[in-house]
Amino acid sequence: MSRIVKCGLIQTSIACGVDEPLATIRQANLDKTLGFIEQAAQQGVKIVCMQEIFTAPYFCAEQNPRWYDSVERIPDGPTVQLMQEVAKRHHMVLVVPIYEEDQAGIYYNSAAVIDADGRYLGKYRKHHIPHCLPGFWEKFYFRPGNLGYPVFDTAYAKVGVYICYDRHFPEGARALGLNGAEIVFNPSATVAGLSEYLWKLEQPAHAVANAYFIGAINRVGREAPWNIGEFYGQSYFCDPRGQFLVTGSRDQDELVVAELDLDQIAEVRKVWQFYRDRRPDSYGALTAP
Repeated sequence: MSRIVKCGLIQTSIACGVDEPLATIRQANLDKTLGFIEQAAQQGVKIVCMQEIFTAPYFCAEQNPRWYDSVERIPDGPTVQLMQEVAKRHHMVLVVPIYEEDQAGIYYNSAAVIDADGRYLGKYRKHHIPHCLPGFWEKFYFRPGNLGYPVFDTAYAKVGVYICYDRHFPEGARALGLNGAEIVFNPSATVAGLSEYLWKLEQPAHAVANAYFIGAINRVGREAPWNIGEFYGQSYFCDPRGQFLVTGSRDQDELVVAELDLDQIAEVRKVWQFYRDRRPDSYGALTAP
């Protein structure tokens, strides 16, 4: 009997102007996302992931201490606690990417993972923090992640998380596979231009190299007043063969849904023995400074 899990990705545009009070911005984005979660529940979706820092605009387009006040605790903050209730109500696993406060002045770009019974399972903190090009000033806001590459044994699948810029680094993608991930979600905020051609290249390659499913999420639209570019959506799922199962639109708020047959993982690994044929004894230079 196949292990088929219906999964969803939520891609949205910013729900209100960035000059509104921070609490208003958070609530507007929550309300929009909750509508899509309800839609997912009606379709029988079992695992849902939202986009990077889904309760806010991509504020890394500027360096402004105002956005420090948009941080929340994990799991004790209001968004994660709300999502625990939502997950329990719908018997749905939720991957919840938010701006996390660890302690005063120490902040991370993180994602909480909540099981289908509402239990908080843990979090992933983004490891690779860009500070490059006009509009990607992330080191102003985030410390590099320090929790490794955890995989969460949820009710429906073993789930890993890699966040946005992480996707350019194959080492963490491999670590997630070695830790047992069956589905890796990559919530992102990426704009048209320099990296767009990589959007559908790198992550299918990770899926093939590690023989797991990937769900890649990107927001949509332009965010004034910064206008650093077009967030081009095109959220997608690909399978362990690197084949696209579904791709979202470029410019529409939407729920992107696919059925993932987790038995494909074993099928692919029996053909491509990448884990058997690894040579970790020869990879020491990869971790040299």
